[in-house]
Amino acid sequence: MNDQLKRLSVVPAFEPHMADPEAAYTDIITTMQVNIGLQCNQACKHCHVKGGPDRTEAMSREVMECCLDVFRNDEHLNTIDITGGAPEMNPDFRWFLKECCKLADTVYVRTNLTILEQPGYEDLPELYRDLGVTVFASLPYYREKDADRQRGKGVFQSSIRMLQKLNSLGIGEPGGSDLNLVYNPGGAFLPPEQGAMGDLYHQKLEKDFGIHFTNLFAITNNPVGRFGDFLERSGNLERYMNTLFDAYNPASEPAMMCRFQISVGYDGRIFDCDFNQAVDLPVTTKETIFDLRKHGIQKRHIALANHCYGCTAGQGSSCGGATN
Repeated sequence: MNDQLKRLSVVPAFEPHMADPEAAYTDIITTMQVNIGLQCNQACKHCHVKGGPDRTEAMSREVMECCLDVFRNDEHLNTIDITGGAPEMNPDFRWFLKECCKLADTVYVRTNLTILEQPGYEDLPELYRDLGVTVFASLPYYREKDADRQRGKGVFQSSIRMLQKLNSLGIGEPGGSDLNLVYNPGGAFLPPEQGAMGDLYHQKLEKDFGIHFTNLFAITNNPVGRFGDFLERSGNLERYMNTLFDAYNPASEPAMMCRFQISVGYDGRIFDCDFNQAVDLPVTTKETIFDLRKHGIQKRHIALANHCYGCTAGQGSSCGGATN
């Protein structure tokens, strides 16, 4: 067990605590999440993969091509979820995105919005419109002070300008492709009820900035990566872990995202989810994407640890927001 996971052992082990042993195994895998690099123009305080300007890890075209082959040959896969870092900073991003759109029923791109305003990336909003991709955009709060505290000075205003740009292209508007916003709590507490928070975002962003979007997804901060480091430095790690443990909801187990997706790291290693990727906890079979190219995706026991309480607390949490 690595150091990130060891420090979470202040609460009972996750898997023995599960209500349904069958939930510890994958079901039919429908989503391939691909982390194409850890470089980012931001260094957000809650980032579980510790993305930032100083990160150089990037997925090669060879690994991307293998991901496409695996997707093409699996009858159950229908969604590709492209993430990072800022995935747009991978030099092969545009090529990979276009190839994904040829194969998948649904393609998600996770963006921090501010990258779209940087030199060399200004064409991407139009590309997103033309390809019809679903944009997942991080906006941790609808007020400037709170958002900038979490993501850096000036980030909020840049994000607002880019949301307005996306709306001007029809993204997030009726008849256009979806624009989903992602909320992360600004501290060591659980997110509010997703539906109510979404209503508030809709009201505030439309009133103050004329912005429209499709859905708001509230994601629990996982106690790993940069957020886990913050919890440890501030002396809040044990309290936060107990908050997650006390809020454990067995009804969230059947919908855990690790049961329905694979997560591909920039180097081609396979993980059950992006959080497992952040703590370097690969699938129990130790497969890579190149192995899956040979024999396809098989049912397997999920690699579980105490950070999984982050996905099963309260209303449940996943890369797609609340799960119940």
